[in-house]
Amino acid sequence: MKKQVISLFIILLSTIISAQKPLKSDLLYSDQSPLEIKLSYSNKEMNQKTDDSTYIKVPMEFFHGDKWSTIEVRLRARGNFRRNTCYFPPIKMKIKKDQTAGTIFEGNKTMKLVLPCKLESENNDNILQEFIAYKIYEMVSPYHFKTKRVNIDFNEIRGKKTKNFKLKGFLIEDDKRVAKRHEGKVFERFVHPMGMQHLTSVHNAFFQFLLGNTDFSVAYQHNGKLLYVDKQIIPLPYDFDMTGWVNPSYATVNQSLGIKSVQERVYRGFKREQKYFDQVRSEFISRKTELLDMVSSFKSEFSNPKEFENMFEFMNDFYEILEDDSKFDKRIVSQARTK
Repeated sequence: MKKQVISLFIILLSTIISAQKPLKSDLLYSDQSPLEIKLSYSNKEMNQKTDDSTYIKVPMEFFHGDKWSTIEVRLRARGNFRRNTCYFPPIKMKIKKDQTAGTIFEGNKTMKLVLPCKLESENNDNILQEFIAYKIYEMVSPYHFKTKRVNIDFNEIRGKKTKNFKLKGFLIEDDKRVAKRHEGKVFERFVHPMGMQHLTSVHNAFFQFLLGNTDFSVAYQHNGKLLYVDKQIIPLPYDFDMTGWVNPSYATVNQSLGIKSVQERVYRGFKREQKYFDQVRSEFISRKTELLDMVSSFKSEFSNPKEFENMFEFMNDFYEILEDDSKFDKRIVSQARTK
């Protein structure tokens, strides 16, 4: 068994090294300090007058290189649930190439801008929690979205008046850019999960279990994309706010799974050979200290210490399951789906 796990690890490591192609224009994500930006628009107009093909144009100011600069960006609201639920709709952003040239945004024509959902005291903490989730997956899988934190000075236009908000948020790179980095392409057809690459699928399933996420489907690409790399289908997860990890006030529970709270974990991965479960389990355990240290590094940035403590405790609960043979088999291996 140990020889099998070691062999699989060597294969995975060689795949990681060969798969990733550094992009020349990577300045935006190389520095992980938050980028200061200023935006001004109407939430009402964003919700009512934008769709998949209709954007609004606004100037965006950003502070980089010891100076403020301004570029024109095109924005639209995304996500039907959030349009109807959130005060601040999440944003799809497009920037023309001539606007990004010579700036920190060069090479990023399309991005998502994640904003707080509601006008609540924990809204910025929830954003930080979701951002940390992306950083966890970045550490456990080579196939991930790069992200960039932003501090947003937002002026909401309300007719002749404006309302100012200081918001935390983050940018997510475009899926086509992720595919390019791995010399692959975005795959948009239905694929049964068992037709996807085994190790990466188990990585994704363990990660979703860590977050307490049931609001995703790799087959139907709900809160996830698929990559086609080296003739293999790779799951690429995103949108982690409706999880036990974040536990926002607006989270809805998938009661068909027999749970009453998003903080009740349910393993949603599919049945695969035991060697894949064992390897991914070993990888998560071996990186426990590194992952916990990364999460802890954000502690001082939480407005409410309780939000951090709940998140950190939730992660420790995950490791209690992983490090106990009986719990691991009962909560993960035996719960793997067959259909």
